[in-house]
Amino acid sequence: MAEKQKPGQPPSKPGEYTERGPRGGEVRNPRTVTIESGDTPLPPTQEPGRTWERIGPPKPDKDSK
Repeated sequence: MAEKQKPGQPPSKPGEYTERGPRGGEVRNPRTVTIESGDTPLPPTQEPGRTWERIGPPKPDKDSK
């Protein structure tokens, strides 16, 4: 299981992060963010008590070629 991180913490590494419930479960309409190198801290979640879970590497920009 992936490491859960609290809003406001520095991210463990760049990637795609999704919002998880207080005990790590799925939430309805989760917020998903892309964290790049140098981004800090993790943004707030939609509700208190939720955490962020890294789900994969950062997605490439559509505009970059």
